[in-house]
Amino acid sequence: MRVAGAVRVPGDKSISHRALIVGALAHGRSMVRDILRSDDVEHTAGVLRALGVKIPPLAREVVVSGRGPDALTKPLTPLDCGNSGTTARLVAGVCASRPFASRLVGDASLSRRPMRRIADPLRAMGARVELERGDGLPMDVEGGALHAINWATETASAQVKSAILLAGTAARVPVVVKEPTRSRDHTERMLRAAGAEVDVIASVVRLEPPERLHAVALTVPADPSSAAFLCALAALADSGGLSLPQVCLNPTRTGFFRALQRMGARLEMHGGGEQAGEEVGEIFCWSSALHAIRVDAADIPAMIDELPVLACVAARAEGTTTIRGAGELRVKESDRIATVAANLRAIGVEVAEYSDGMDVTGMKKPLEGRVVTRGDHRIAMAFGVLGRLDGNRIEIDDPACVSVSYPDFWDDIRRATGGQ
Repeated sequence: MRVAGAVRVPGDKSISHRALIVGALAHGRSMVRDILRSDDVEHTAGVLRALGVKIPPLAREVVVSGRGPDALTKPLTPLDCGNSGTTARLVAGVCASRPFASRLVGDASLSRRPMRRIADPLRAMGARVELERGDGLPMDVEGGALHAINWATETASAQVKSAILLAGTAARVPVVVKEPTRSRDHTERMLRAAGAEVDVIASVVRLEPPERLHAVALTVPADPSSAAFLCALAALADSGGLSLPQVCLNPTRTGFFRALQRMGARLEMHGGGEQAGEEVGEIFCWSSALHAIRVDAADIPAMIDELPVLACVAARAEGTTTIRGAGELRVKESDRIATVAANLRAIGVEVAEYSDGMDVTGMKKPLEGRVVTRGDHRIAMAFGVLGRLDGNRIEIDDPACVSVSYPDFWDDIRRATGGQ
């Protein structure tokens, strides 16, 4: 199989969520271009509309008419977060600052994901947060006058950190968040661009919120998590290469590309400027001979969403790739350790599963079988990459689930491989 051409993958999901939320909290008209139009981001837009924010249907250019947190109104119905953990956790932080009750709900998958990790700091700030099942959704949040907090998180989680930062911003109280290791920092960058004072030293973030956030104007860069699948395809191809323009090269998001380079991939990242505080550039990746590596806990935060595709790449690399310190994968859209391991075995790959990771032994023989995604978009795309390689016959049980983050994924990999 040969790859060739340039693919502009869709807008970054993390930045798209935050652009809508920060725009809603700001005063004025925030212009957001190239926003990701996917199921997850649509749910964030829908939840904000239910809170009284004027957001038109998502299009290439979207204007968010923000009137500040005080203009948010009590929702008349439960806030439906769908499958989006980012929506649920970040919006919960906003709702915690408001003097009314909100109920957040989601689909079956999201309802199983842990929410106590945000409930605890929001309670400590003065909000009332009730988890109907002890953890997970539905979640009832009744906010009010919050107070400052200095919080140490149990795990490095951008969503937990962002919930606290957004609660502090909307309530206009300072907060400090300390993480075990640094997680992705899109919220800090966007709040700073909107006028907040945000200081970051190592894995400690200090926020001094302004009286008013000002509107922002930004173009959402291409999503590095989506670009990872195209880079994996290029590295595993028999020949050729791909160019991926306008990708967000925030260093908290480029762990997968660095891991691929360590595996021997011919991959280059070239910075090309900045958009809304985010470094943006072009990634080039070519067909490569790959070998096994070890991935440890310190590597995980910068590549947490890309670990399923890394495991699939490892299935075609020489040697046994070891992944440890990735226990957070157990509480994603699916249990991604168990789901990846089971599906690799189902198509003929040797894999050993551990509580916080796996060992994957690469092989050259054709892979064949049916992949059960459990509705998880990252699983579908990761095994979709393996399925495009010559000689492999892999069936994906739910290919449509990629709409959560990358609706055009199947079309893009067909174009990258010459429409075969």
